[in-house]
Amino acid sequence: MPRSVTLIRSAALSDVAEYAYAATAPADARLVFLAGACPLDEDGATVAVGDHAGQAAQCVANMTTALAEAGATLKDVISTRVLVASTRQEDLVAAWTVVRDAFGEHDVPSTLMGVTVLGYTDQLVEIEAVAAVLDD
Repeated sequence: MPRSVTLIRSAALSDVAEYAYAATAPADARLVFLAGACPLDEDGATVAVGDHAGQAAQCVANMTTALAEAGATLKDVISTRVLVASTRQEDLVAAWTVVRDAFGEHDVPSTLMGVTVLGYTDQLVEIEAVAAVLDD
């Protein structure tokens, strides 16, 4: 399957950010809008209670499954938003590190946000994503 996402980096902007600043997809790409990936197991229970990194890992796994169902992979993701229920920067960084490592060199434009609460009991992390796919 051909890849349709082009990541854009800027020499005029700081290289401190661990992601591209923008991304594009051609007009004929099929966009895939994912619901927020939550740290739930197959029975709907929240996993890794109290563990931001553990919940981020489950979110990535669930997002990968949803992408596969749509005929996409992490390399087709064009942007993410990582929501972390915490006021502590180190908790946000713990979740972000898992997400960043999962994407590897495909460092899509991303937003990392601390929020007051998320929807499920004991939920600390949620990942929103959009992907772009060129079908054969």
